[in-house]
Amino acid sequence: MYRLTLVIAALDGLVGVGLGAFAAHALKATATPEALALVGTASLYQMIHGAAAVAGLRLVDKGWVWAAAPFCLAAGALLFAAALYGIALADLRLGLVAPIGGTLMLVGWAWLLIAAVFRRA
Repeated sequence: MYRLTLVIAALDGLVGVGLGAFAAHALKATATPEALALVGTASLYQMIHGAAAVAGLRLVDKGWVWAAAPFCLAAGALLFAAALYGIALADLRLGLVAPIGGTLMLVGWAWLLIAAVFRRA
C-alpha cells in the first residue's frame, strides 16, 4: 500500500501541475470561466493532497499512522480531480465520482487527526 500511495501521490502532483499550467496558458483563450475555475480547483486539490499524502507516508515510516490515511488523501484527490477535469474539459457527467473523492480526502484528514489525538508518546 505504501508504494501504491506514493505512486498515486506523485501522479497527483504531476497531473495537478501539468493541467494547472495547461489551463492557465493553453485553455485561457478558449475555455469558459467556469471550466477554468474547475480545472484550477482540481489542480489545487491534487497538489495539496498529493503533498499531504507524501508527508503522511513519512508518519507511516515512524509507526505514527496507518498507511490508509495517506492512501485516502492521494486516492481521494485523484478521483475528485479526475471528475472535475472530466466535467471541465470533456463535458462528462461523472455522477458521484467527485463526492466520493471528496469523502476519501475527508476520511484521510480525519484519520490523521485521530492518530494525532490518540498517539502514544
